[in-house]
Parts: sequence; structure tokens; C-alpha cells
Amino acid sequence: MKGFDRKGMAARVAQDIPEGWHVNLGIGIPTMVADYIPMDREVLVHSENGILGMGPAPAPDKVNPWLVNAGKQAVTLRAGGSYFHPPDSLAVIPGGHIDPRGLRALRGAGDGTSENDTAPAVGGAMDLAAGAKNLWVVMEHTTKDGRPKLVRECGYPLTAPRAVTRVYTNLAVVDVVKGRGFVVVDMAPGVTFDALQAVTDAKLHLPA
Repeated sequence: MKGFDRKGMAARVAQDIPEGWHVNLGIGIPTMVADYIPMDREVLVHSENGILGMGPAPAPDKVNPWLVNAGKQAVTLRAGGSYFHPPDSLAVIPGGHIDPRGLRALRGAGDGTSENDTAPAVGGAMDLAAGAKNLWVVMEHTTKDGRPKLVRECGYPLTAPRAVTRVYTNLAVVDVVKGRGFVVVDMAPGVTFDALQAVTDAKLHLPA
């Protein structure tokens, strides 16, 4: 199963971000989501290094070397956007002002727990994951050698215990539902439920 490529995954996430939301995008695939949010949709994208109202990547001849996201990638500023002191930017998250937080993860469990590093360390990902109203994880469905990333129980240091509300992979969109675990709400073209379960460690469910 091929599913979506990384650009397709980012576009699929952008499709679900509604008008009026304030969104933080993590490093990796999530940063690409800003490239696919329609310019006529009022969504404020936040970057923890000090941007609110971040736009898509600029054309090669329009790069401003002083305007970058948290992953040090060149970005643009949408009309009405601003940039400010990073500590003030980080304070936006614990204040509960962010609707979803898009996080890159290594693995996720059916109780909504995610892990985004193999080493135990307290960093920005934990703070961001704990402070967002919703936590959306964006990741490949399996590792490069085919091992499942949606597992029954996480084994690495935890980033967000029971905080994840939705998972986007190259094969499916999966909600984390209390009492049920992973509920498949959408699948990439050509992917079947049985084939998806075959590459998933955790039990999958269809919507009730």
C-alpha cells in the first residue's frame, strides 16, 4: 500500500482545519500543512519561535532570511500576521489559545498517548502537547522496515499521555475515542480496512 506521500498527508490535514482556528504546526510533515491552507480561509498558524499568522513557503526569489519557522524553514506572513518575542510565543500554548497542535510522532497508542523521541528529555513538544485544546499527530503508518507505529502500548519516553485526539498517516485518518481506542474515519484511496489492520498493532474500529 502506497497511500499519500508527505505532501498529500499535509494537504489532508489542511483539509480538516476549519475557519477561525489557531493552529501550531510541529517540525517535519506538520510544517508543510501551512502550504495547503487556502488563502481565503481565515486560519492563524502559530510558530513557537514567535510567529502568528504564518503563511506558506515563499517562492525561491521571495525568501526573507529573517522570517523562518521553528524548523528554520523560510516562510511567509499572511495579511494581519505578526512576529514577536519567543517566550511570549511559547506562553500562548499553556494559555489554551491553540485549537489543534500538529505534532510529528514516532508512535502512538490507542489511549491517546504519543511519543516523539527515543530519549527521556523535557522539551517544547511536551509543553505544546499538554497545552493545546486538541493534539493531532501526523506520521507514517509504519517504520521503514514495516513495523506498525499505531501500537497497543508505547515503549519510548512519553510526550503526551492520553492527549492525542486524531492521527493522520499516509494510509488513514484515525480518531482516538475514549473507551474504544482507534476509530478509522477516512482511508487513503485504494486502502481497505482489513489491509490497514494488517499493518497496525493496535485494534482498529469503524465508526459506530
